[in-house]
Amino acid sequence: MERFTGYKMLAVGLVSLVWISYLRITWPDSTIPRPPGPRPANKSSSSCPQGLFNLTHLLYWPPTPGDEGDFLASTSPQTSTFHLREPARASYALGGSLEAVLVARDHRGRPKTHGGDLFRAQLLGPDQKAGVPGAIRDLENGTYLLSFPLLWAGQARVQVRLIHSSEAVGVLRRIWREKVATVDFKGYFRGPTGYEENVVCNVDPQGTGAKGPVCQYPDVSSGELWFCAQPPTLPCDSLVGHSSGRYLKVTTPHDEALLAWKVTDKLLPPGISVIQVRSADPGNHSLALSQRPPCRPGLPATKPSGFYHQDVWHSLSCSGRSFPTADSILGCLAGRSVHMMGDSTLRQWWEYLRDTVPSLQPVDLHAVYQTGPLMAVDASRGIVLHWRAHGWPLRSLRTPVASLHSVARELGGLAGGPHTVVVLGLGAHFTTFPPSVLVRRLVGIRAAVAALLAREPRTLVAIKLANTGYKSVYGSDWFTLQLNRLLRAAFADLRVAVVDAWEMTSSLALPDNIHPGRLIVRNEVDMLLSFVCPV
Repeated sequence: MERFTGYKMLAVGLVSLVWISYLRITWPDSTIPRPPGPRPANKSSSSCPQGLFNLTHLLYWPPTPGDEGDFLASTSPQTSTFHLREPARASYALGGSLEAVLVARDHRGRPKTHGGDLFRAQLLGPDQKAGVPGAIRDLENGTYLLSFPLLWAGQARVQVRLIHSSEAVGVLRRIWREKVATVDFKGYFRGPTGYEENVVCNVDPQGTGAKGPVCQYPDVSSGELWFCAQPPTLPCDSLVGHSSGRYLKVTTPHDEALLAWKVTDKLLPPGISVIQVRSADPGNHSLALSQRPPCRPGLPATKPSGFYHQDVWHSLSCSGRSFPTADSILGCLAGRSVHMMGDSTLRQWWEYLRDTVPSLQPVDLHAVYQTGPLMAVDASRGIVLHWRAHGWPLRSLRTPVASLHSVARELGGLAGGPHTVVVLGLGAHFTTFPPSVLVRRLVGIRAAVAALLAREPRTLVAIKLANTGYKSVYGSDWFTLQLNRLLRAAFADLRVAVVDAWEMTSSLALPDNIHPGRLIVRNEVDMLLSFVCPV
């Protein structure tokens, strides 16, 4: 914390500036924004994109009319159908596209008259171990247009899943807007004799359930706030531990029916026969990959961002590379210090590198704790690999409060440079709060990233988008999709790299898992290394 004392002198002006910004957040939820503490004073680099604060626009989703509790009026995966937009052909040209029409229907088989369903469409090539996400355009009348790029030669088939009906999305929207939190946490306080008292903690004082005073824990580097109910006898500064608490009851029986497993993440009946994709020059080309630049920060996003073929992810925005051996990874990371800050899906990257490269030896820091910090080194090649959790809010086993550092605080302590790699991953632990909680966090992190890049532009900063895999009221993929929109918006005008884990975890015919298997993690890490070592 000492390294940020210089920022304290800037507090008054910056607090006023950020208060103005926060009052412009237009998402109507029950969380009252509070002013963050001091941050770097470089206004040109730390100011946020205007769109980040207009959550109504950024997180727009078609409204769902009330169904007055009629479950049968909700969208059904059994009766909804899709078909080709044009008559089927004997074959399709590599590099072209396939278009389809999806008609949402309720459980009585009646066409829906409004949009808002969360569908996922894929074009799959099982023989080629291939897959690409389809684009879905909601016409907001119960009809959806699907479009798939034809990126590999051979057979391909369309698969569509209903993740959540529009009515289920309506439940999630209401909870996201009205609830301060859908989980709580435990704070562990210890006195000088070892006596302990445990209380409820959360991102907002209302979430602590306190009837009396609350303890407030501001992060001086970012303005992030944390609250705990005041212990019966111990002082606020005796907080030593943190852990997950309870999942709070936030749904009605009707809500639960709309979010039940039997109607969530279900395949629609097949509507399109297997198609054949042919290349005009089958002897030389089996993939539709145009000339792409080397991977570098700041490249514009493509849609889709890439596709799988032979279980390898091919980026469409840059010429990604594969790092299939320990030596290829070592050759890329030699002389570099990699700092990963995020959740357990980012910890998977650290574990993959540790397990794949035998010479990366773990250093026993606080490995006993879920939250780290973790470190592995290869002294002979000058490689240092860090991972630590992103700090509160964090669903975890009991962990020392002293090890929970904010991302902004950690970034403020990095000198940066051409041999420094920073990877940030936020998402999974923010699905249980209104979107303004992540927005406030991103304000501080973005300012810290901008300051890091200003003092050392050669630093590589990569943003890992959040995975698919959640299907409940506490962590739905619909929440994650919205949080990824916020992540993109927050860093849109900074020179950072983006690893699109959302599409990389939703492009193959694999069961969704918040912690994906090695195949996907390997491709995510290869994408990161493609930015570290583009050629």
